Amino acid sequence: MSEGKMKTFTGGLAIAALLGALPLAAQSITGAGATFPAPIYQKWFNDYQQVASGVQINYQAIGSGGGIRNITDGSVDFGASDGPMNDKQLKGYEDKWHYPIYEFPTVLGSDVLTYNVPGITTGIKLTPDAIAGIFLGKITKWNDPELEKNNPGVKFPDMPIVVAHRADSSGTTYCFTDYLSKVSPAWKSKVGKNTSVNWPVGLGGQGNPGVTGIVKQQTGGIGYVELIYAVENKLPYALVKNSSGAFIKPDLASTTAAAAGVVMPPDFRVSITNSSNKAAYPISTFTWLLIPSHFSDAAKGKAIVAFLHWAITKGQGEVESLDYAKLPSSVVAKEEVAIGKIKY
Repeated sequence: MSEGKMKTFTGGLAIAALLGALPLAAQSITGAGATFPAPIYQKWFNDYQQVASGVQINYQAIGSGGGIRNITDGSVDFGASDGPMNDKQLKGYEDKWHYPIYEFPTVLGSDVLTYNVPGITTGIKLTPDAIAGIFLGKITKWNDPELEKNNPGVKFPDMPIVVAHRADSSGTTYCFTDYLSKVSPAWKSKVGKNTSVNWPVGLGGQGNPGVTGIVKQQTGGIGYVELIYAVENKLPYALVKNSSGAFIKPDLASTTAAAAGVVMPPDFRVSITNSSNKAAYPISTFTWLLIPSHFSDAAKGKAIVAFLHWAITKGQGEVESLDYAKLPSSVVAKEEVAIGKIKY
């Protein structure tokens, strides 16, 4: 379909009206990508099918890297990532398809540090220096002074630390390494941030289950997983010292606080790790849906536009039940405008 014949809905009212004019023919939409938002996405897709009976959305949680690859090669209708696409990836997509891709934040979440230290079940306190030191391989024992000085009354054993990290390409890793790159010059220069990095130390596991399995199996283990995964599996996790000097427990309130006051750029590519908000948990992030700006299939484009509007409005009422944080209202307003620019 030529661009001149494509229909563009602009403004929240026009998109809202679209909800009452869903395609009559059944639509099967496919997506793939980030594992972190998979629980809320599956709930959304199931619930939305009840709202729009002709729309079935199938999603494979294969990791953010897979989501970016699949939407770029055209094997899915949309992708999902816990880290925004970089400039090279965006250019690669536009070079292939000759139009840009849009990135829409959907919910917020956090990475937490879970551990397996005999006799310690309550939340230990970790500083940025401690976290960077552990994952750089410079802090190798649990009774290291950097750990002991911030945890008075906690008796750490003279035990090796076993680091666990993701082996797959992961938005969870992007969030974690983005944070470390902000708080540790050594990490930034030696490792950097990405969905997959060359880890200085540690054992790799596939997904949250793989990292958790290593931590559970290795006495003295520590690894990073998503907050929702830690909560669902009753894993212990640490309080982390934020940029204001407070040790913050990761939860809905502290995750939302990380996004408070953020200046959202027009393309929605923003990092909220190491937030300046005094109440913020510092390893927090948005997660994004990756949506083509043009659809040659008009009915499919209409269905995806309607779903996006539903997800950032009515769908937000479902997120806290699964330990995600809602989008700030200011972000929702900007997204409605951007959704209206999708053509089909």
